[in-house]
Amino acid sequence: MKKTFYIVCLSIILFGCDPSTNNNLMNIEGIVLDLRKGSIFLKKIKDTILVTVDSFEVKGNGKFKLKAELNEPEVFHLYLKKDDGDTLNDRILFFGTKGNIKIKTRLKTFESSAFVEGSENNDLLDEYKSMARKFNSKNLELIKFYLEAQKDQDLIAIDSFQQRIDNLTKRRYLYTLNFANTHSDKIISPYIIITEMNNATPSYLEAIAKKMPDNIKKSKYGKSFFEILKRNKKDVTQN
Repeated sequence: MKKTFYIVCLSIILFGCDPSTNNNLMNIEGIVLDLRKGSIFLKKIKDTILVTVDSFEVKGNGKFKLKAELNEPEVFHLYLKKDDGDTLNDRILFFGTKGNIKIKTRLKTFESSAFVEGSENNDLLDEYKSMARKFNSKNLELIKFYLEAQKDQDLIAIDSFQQRIDNLTKRRYLYTLNFANTHSDKIISPYIIITEMNNATPSYLEAIAKKMPDNIKKSKYGKSFFEILKRNKKDVTQN
């Protein structure tokens, strides 16, 4: 009986601390096509500073493995350091999560070609960024026409394009708030407000806050969200 007890205790000691059984671990497997030699760094923001969490030396086939412990979904940065000294397109921003993440990209288009699989919040972030790019593209187009109208001193056209630019800005504003409101049960919601809409009207933020579950409110980004809400409410009161 004692022998069995000792065996059980030994098993707990040996296998209970196995890193592979860590439920808070994010395991990343990835590949950078066409990369033969370089360094991959996994980083995140800690106390306003970007710190390295893990790294991997790529040799030969472009494959890499990284890991990090996290308590909740969080934004990470994947950096590529190439031997050629070129620092362009060397960063991928993605939403990490517990479990297995797969990342696939290319050497020459490290950021734009990135495909991240295994994170629901990252899928939503990609959806938002796709729409944001469309807003940006349209805004640049309107600004171009606005400047041409100014050059021609066409007052009617100037006024028309200014109104269209203003309307586009409002549409993006409302799209962002609606996106955060629609996904208020996900950690992407406070993150979008923090990074894209931290000057939003308190009434809009309060509507989003009411729909947030407790785990999102208590998250890293949730706490920052409520700091923004508190600040914006104070600004409105003072004005």
